[in-house]
Amino acid sequence: MSEGTTGPDGRRTSATERLAEDVADVVREEVRAVRMQVGEAARPAGLGIVLLAAAGGCLVLGAGAASTTVLRVLETMLPRRLAAAGLTAGYLGAAVLLGRVGMAQLRAAGGPSARLADDVRDMVTETAGRVLPAGVDAARAELDR
Repeated sequence: MSEGTTGPDGRRTSATERLAEDVADVVREEVRAVRMQVGEAARPAGLGIVLLAAAGGCLVLGAGAASTTVLRVLETMLPRRLAAAGLTAGYLGAAVLLGRVGMAQLRAAGGPSARLADDVRDMVTETAGRVLPAGVDAARAELDR
């Protein structure tokens, strides 16, 4: 017969039961530690994604009703074309700034987040390579009028 001891609840426990309880306690502590590590690792990526979403929001604002209101205010102080160009540059500048900070956060998070940052960078580069020439052509046509 194996010797037992009295547990905290007053009942006798065997060495095997104590070992099982001790192992369960260790496993619980390790699971808590892993949860904390995963939570800490996810925070930088979450912030990067939020910043990228904010950059997208700035681009949407460029075409929204708020832009029209701001444009009308600027037109009272500046020539119409200069007001439109200034507003567009402001929104695009904010988008670039927020996008870069978001990408830096994703890269700093490492692992899959860093790969996502590289994929986003490649997509933006490809899109800009197609959009910028069309924008330059449209601007030249407007200035030639």
